[in-house]
Amino acid sequence: MGKEREQMTDNATRVKDDASGLTPEELEAEEVTALPDKEVVSILDLQVDADLALDLAAPIDLAVAANANVAAPIDAAVAANVLSAGSSAAALSDQGVMITQDIVGDSTAEANQVSDIDQANDTVDDGTDGGHATDDGATDGATGDTGSVTGDAISGVDTGDMLSGDLLNIDVNLAADADITAPIAGAVAANANVAAPIDAAVAANVGSIASSAVAVADQDAIIDQSIEGDASATADQESDISQ
Repeated sequence: MGKEREQMTDNATRVKDDASGLTPEELEAEEVTALPDKEVVSILDLQVDADLALDLAAPIDLAVAANANVAAPIDAAVAANVLSAGSSAAALSDQGVMITQDIVGDSTAEANQVSDIDQANDTVDDGTDGGHATDDGATDGATGDTGSVTGDAISGVDTGDMLSGDLLNIDVNLAADADITAPIAGAVAANANVAAPIDAAVAANVGSIASSAVAVADQDAIIDQSIEGDASATADQESDISQ
């Protein structure tokens, strides 16, 4: 019984000592760092210096020539009985069409394009305040070829000191030079005859008793189409590209 009381007393003393916290000597032995004032703390410091030089050229030449005859006679008749008793619906559509389409002539389209494009000025700054020039960006010079991008300079990420400065400090320097050229030449020539006679008749009884619906569609179409001539398209393109 005496041992149990002594053990309980020791446990209570140990709990009391643990709850008392650190002694002044222990506090002085700890190393602390003072935080800066709230008004000088920045969570994100982002600086982006971008210097882009874009040379875009897209000369387009298009020629279109066409000879066309279009005829589209349409005839329609509709009759209907809906929820009607003892009624009849009749639709009669009669169409007679005689179409003669003649084309005599030539359809010619010519597209002549001469392009002289100079995109050789490819010197840009590196994106900083110093304004130093970067390397030139030269492309292949082929017709319709998309230019390459050269002279890129992207710096790394500087996180800085977590306590003395910004929590995240990013400084990006970007310098890019792009030469894009797409000369396009097109020519279209066509001779066409189009005829579309349409005849329709519709009769309907819906929900009707002792009713009749009659639809008659009669169509006579005589179509004569002739084309005499040539359709030619010529696209001539000359491109002199310097990138």
